[in-house]
Amino acid sequence: MSNNIKPQRNSYRFAFRSSIYIAIILVSILCLLTYFKFISISVYILVALLFISFIICFSIIQYRVKRFIYRRIARIYEDVSLLESSSFDDREIATDMRTLKEQVERFARNKKIEIETLQIRENYRKEFLGNISHELKTPLFTVQGYIDTLIDGAHKDKAIRKKYLERAQKGVERLTYIVKDMDMITRLEVGDMSLDKENFDIFQLVKQVFDQFEMKASKKNISLLFDMKYDQPIMVHADQERILQVVANLVMNSIKYGKQNGTTEVAIEDLINNKVIVRITDNGEGIKKEFIPRLFERFFRVDRTGSRKEGGSGLGLAIVKHITEAHGERVYVDSELGIGSEFSFTLEKVSSRIEDIEVVED
Repeated sequence: MSNNIKPQRNSYRFAFRSSIYIAIILVSILCLLTYFKFISISVYILVALLFISFIICFSIIQYRVKRFIYRRIARIYEDVSLLESSSFDDREIATDMRTLKEQVERFARNKKIEIETLQIRENYRKEFLGNISHELKTPLFTVQGYIDTLIDGAHKDKAIRKKYLERAQKGVERLTYIVKDMDMITRLEVGDMSLDKENFDIFQLVKQVFDQFEMKASKKNISLLFDMKYDQPIMVHADQERILQVVANLVMNSIKYGKQNGTTEVAIEDLINNKVIVRITDNGEGIKKEFIPRLFERFFRVDRTGSRKEGGSGLGLAIVKHITEAHGERVYVDSELGIGSEFSFTLEKVSSRIEDIEVVED
């Protein structure tokens, strides 16, 4: 307990009322004694005694009650560590019951919020550990199964040997994806990954991604297209390699959850404050509203079946969020179940930057 903490000045209501009662009782006794002629006291003396007894009683009661309550409340403050809480720093200990009640209720509310937050974090930690265990366990067991089969004699058949080695290789590739993506997210979170920003045409970058996933989209007959014809370059200032990964992850997700004969459309629009926004829209499955706040969590999947047919590390959207935020930008999602989804993110526009420089020079 800090030595500079003093009892708070309270209303003195208890001491005031108690002193009045004691003074009235004392004077009443003196009046009775005077009435029955046991003693002789004038009215003026009785009034003076009433006033003096009230002052003396008030002082003694107030001092003793305050010290009594203060010592016990101070111990309560220490027991629940109120003074260590940021909400109680540099505050006097309250001896007024109303103030004390308000502080205890405020303390209880804050602790309840802290406990609920810790419970949410604990549930998230358990779910995250379960997810990462599942993500690593599946390809590991797959690789182990094929290798054990080959060791047990399947390696003698050339066709089976090649097939099993190719499947084992896919399992190792999946493990590699997970480890690399986890490493990238960790480095982005701790700020250990530097961004190599440069000026580039975002339209050409999106076209590059379309070319990359053209074959994958054709398997579901999904059309990759722009919302309009872009005749002029749209220059942005960012880390081209990282933004390529952002667009690739979003387009890949759009194809993955897109419906047969659907579309994946990209729009690039100007925003205020020297920004452009890149929108990737599809007419696929859509996402339930309750899942949207958790879309960018590691290993969170909308399809709760645990299917891994589409491959990937399960970290694509988490990487999108971290890369975008590392650029000081935002990523948005708007989706409706059965209609489709739109993911979008902002980037710094180069043309506005050049115009600002020219205005300053003029």
